[in-house]
Amino acid sequence: MKKLYNVFSNKKVTTMLTQLTWSHYLLLLSISDYDEIIYYINISKNSNLTQRQLQEKIKSNEYKRIPIESRNKLNKNEILNPNDLIPNPIIIKNRNNYENISEKTLQRLILEDIPLFLEELGTGFTFIKNEYKIKIDDRYNYIDLLLYNIKYKCYVVVELKVTELKKEHTGQIMAYMNYIDKNIKTIEENDTVGIIICKQDNEYVIKYCSDNRIIAREYELV
Repeated sequence: MKKLYNVFSNKKVTTMLTQLTWSHYLLLLSISDYDEIIYYINISKNSNLTQRQLQEKIKSNEYKRIPIESRNKLNKNEILNPNDLIPNPIIIKNRNNYENISEKTLQRLILEDIPLFLEELGTGFTFIKNEYKIKIDDRYNYIDLLLYNIKYKCYVVVELKVTELKKEHTGQIMAYMNYIDKNIKTIEENDTVGIIICKQDNEYVIKYCSDNRIIAREYELV
């Protein structure tokens, strides 16, 4: 009870006291880090998380997997971008214990429990299609996963790579994003964003990428 008082005596979170249930608070009070508690309070409020969903996020150490800049933006109630709260690494269930992982296998693992994958990405993500066919010039190309974020009103292109991130990966996904913007997106919708899910990130590839709508995230099979 003392810890509950210490957390909610802070003016920044006092107004949230009635927005969560006691079951939520029991989970939150097991956390020692004050900033981590505030993060999960904000996420629970903004995403209307159930007690079970909150428990899963805490269990998967989501707070520690979110970029520090994004945590700060959330705690300061700053405007977030669609990609801000996507964790790194992204946890993907490997229920069949595949040892040799190809891009097709990785896609299959995601599709086996697409609701869980969308929850892992964050708020507002919905699934449109895998292997989404587009035609660039006279050749057909296939987007690994095409999603839509309802909250941010934008399409989300996801490309899967089982290697280290390479500069040609950003060029590929940028072309797909531009295609969606020019041929599918409506004037009321925001620009398409891109997520490259890869075996190993390379900070310099993203650092020098000319499009800040693209992020890279490693995957971890469990």
